[in-house]
Amino acid sequence: MDLLMEVRTVLQTTPVRWTDLTRTLPDELLNRTPSQGEWAALDCLQHLVDTERWVFPVRVKAFLAGEDFPAFDPDSQGEISARQLSADELAAEFAALRKESLALMETLTPADLPRTAVHAELGKVSLEEMLNEWAAHDLMHTVQAERALMQPFIAGVGPWESYFTDHVAK
Repeated sequence: MDLLMEVRTVLQTTPVRWTDLTRTLPDELLNRTPSQGEWAALDCLQHLVDTERWVFPVRVKAFLAGEDFPAFDPDSQGEISARQLSADELAAEFAALRKESLALMETLTPADLPRTAVHAELGKVSLEEMLNEWAAHDLMHTVQAERALMQPFIAGVGPWESYFTDHVAK
């Protein structure tokens, strides 16, 4: 397994998926909250923008500099509630930030993977672990957004509803 290549591949696909979603789906669907306390699809995208700006690339640089880093709390440090860009603008911002992150990723080598730093909440972590988390985080929030997008359709499936029990927002 070539972790650096696999993580780069995931990180490259995420902005493309979001650009496709924001260009093709109506704003009403993208902004629809699936249930109380859950994020709409665009909230997920805003969170990805926030973490692209303040978390993952910053942490990669910290690992490379031999520095520790703080935790990130999306509820108090993110801009989900203050989102003001259109869906297309948000996807474009994410793509631009991700392009910079991918350039940073290109500087990494397998010899960098064992580097460690102290995460304020989790303790000692390795760059390898953090890169796995970055890819999983991208996929998790894209799946979360797609789950939010499914809700109005699931509500209308009638007798097929039992096929979607794992995807119904509660």
